[in-house]
Amino acid sequence: MTPTSAPSAPAFPQPVKLLIWDLDDTFWRGTLSEGAVEALAENLQLVRDTAARGIVHTIVSKNDFALAEAKLQELGIRDLFVFPQISWQPKGPIIKQLLEQMQLRAPNALFLDDNPINLAEAQYYNPGLQTADPQELPRLAPLLRASGKPDPTFSRLEQYRLLERQQQARTQYNDNLAFLRDAQVRVELREGKDAVWPDFNRIEELINRSNQLNYTKKRVVLQELEARLEATRLRWGTVRVRDRFGDYGLVGVYALNTFTNELEQFTFSCRILHLGVEQWTYAHLGFPKLQVQGDVATELNQTEIPDWIQLETSAEAATQAAAAPADPTRRLRILLKGGCDLGQLTPYLQTYRVEVMEDFNYVNDNQVPVHTEHTELLRLSRTLPPEEQQRLADSLPFLDAEAFRPRLWQPGYDAVVYSPLMDYTQDLYRENATGLLIPFGAYQDLTQLDPAEQAQRYAYRKFRGMDEAFLRRFRQEYAYAGPLTPARFQENLAWLRQQLPAAVPLLLLTGAEVEVPGSAEVGAVQRHQQMNAALLDFAARTPNVQVVDVRDIVRTRADVTNNLRHYQRPLYKALADQLATELAQYQGGELKRSVIGQMRATLLDALPKPVRKVWDRLTQ
Repeated sequence: MTPTSAPSAPAFPQPVKLLIWDLDDTFWRGTLSEGAVEALAENLQLVRDTAARGIVHTIVSKNDFALAEAKLQELGIRDLFVFPQISWQPKGPIIKQLLEQMQLRAPNALFLDDNPINLAEAQYYNPGLQTADPQELPRLAPLLRASGKPDPTFSRLEQYRLLERQQQARTQYNDNLAFLRDAQVRVELREGKDAVWPDFNRIEELINRSNQLNYTKKRVVLQELEARLEATRLRWGTVRVRDRFGDYGLVGVYALNTFTNELEQFTFSCRILHLGVEQWTYAHLGFPKLQVQGDVATELNQTEIPDWIQLETSAEAATQAAAAPADPTRRLRILLKGGCDLGQLTPYLQTYRVEVMEDFNYVNDNQVPVHTEHTELLRLSRTLPPEEQQRLADSLPFLDAEAFRPRLWQPGYDAVVYSPLMDYTQDLYRENATGLLIPFGAYQDLTQLDPAEQAQRYAYRKFRGMDEAFLRRFRQEYAYAGPLTPARFQENLAWLRQQLPAAVPLLLLTGAEVEVPGSAEVGAVQRHQQMNAALLDFAARTPNVQVVDVRDIVRTRADVTNNLRHYQRPLYKALADQLATELAQYQGGELKRSVIGQMRATLLDALPKPVRKVWDRLTQ
């Protein structure tokens, strides 16, 4: 479908960097809320072709988000859209907010919608916005395919995915400074001709194409730039940025005249707008002279030194840039995230040539088990300002500061195996003052139990701080919110997938569905069935997510121990083998065996049964 010659139709008034799609009777034929819709192959192909030329795609549609997203997943196109705005709200204000979030100008966006009222409203709220009826697409498609420049790795799309993650996290903070401190912004500077020369084309692009954060606006031609890179009086440098949301790449360039102490070039990509990188770089250079030309998105000053930004050396940056394994001789690094019973998987996984990293629940200083794997607590560990995390840690004896620092957020692994059984099990309590959801307990409403009797039960278990006074205060400050809903569970899993590096596979373990007669966890099997269905539905429509179905291995009452979350030892071995089969696709199609690991697992299995029982209790 790609034209072989340049189209003869007139070009767009401004380069189209963003394509905003309506869905019903625009992207597809028909209305989703009224029944089946018909996919339009030419639109699907247009999105694929233009995304490969650096044009970014988003959606502004009046629709049900879950239904629309499911349809896009079914069409295999969901991952090529960022910042989707699917709701029943007026489109003009939504597009205005969307452009602000994406840090794009309205004239560089094209909005496609079959309703002329929506087009007029969008232009009213967004002066300069380009609009078109989908009937114009046969004429526009060749122009769009000729726009941009080849981007076969979808690098521009990846940058907007990164920005999307950042913006989603920013909304969780009331204090922007708290967000910036928690963003872990790191800057790498490379100086001198030899260091910057490999990025010659990117430097030229930044100088000539950047506007919002181009302070000098001294455009150059290639020959002139080459000569100026040779000039001994100019201190050239490039700026690379990364934070906990991802790697922004090379986003800035400067040229400082060392004779006059004046910046001749000082420009940045809008990717890092609002992170303070331009002010930090200006301060790092010693606040030299700078004649700002034209309008800029951020004003600089002669005093501020953003203390939330860290300088990173090239060696440190290389260590941080952990790529997915390509060398078949290299050991795959697997992070196990879940209850400590997963520790029983470790010796069996180590019979393969892998490195196993563990991130399990633990017992805090109050002798209370802390389950850091619940997705609501994971959200709080990622999005809640540090001072709020500390407040909760200080006021709730079943938490502590460590609960908000899971190993999951640290780099260094190639795959994540996650057991979300605490999402199946624990109840949620909503703090009245803040609305925060806190997971604790299981299959009971703590606020409805007699505080004196419950305090005695906790005292019997040697829990500290869970006395009658605390329980009465807890009843006043928190309301029972019940177990996590399947819909919220799916939302949290989608959030979790976005937080992990895009190349890292996420392997989800289901829960067993085995009746345990006499269990105090009434309705546990039905709860597992409900949450398993939600997990499988999420995985089926989410890229780079695999499911290892425990139900294929744990089938009868004899397969579990004291509850349906703890399995007999041989089943952990079978589960490890199933995980190895799934993980093999990320290591050249197979995982080789480790002789030492096999010997260790054999010795463990040979332990006398009483000793194994003690071991099993210690690892559950």
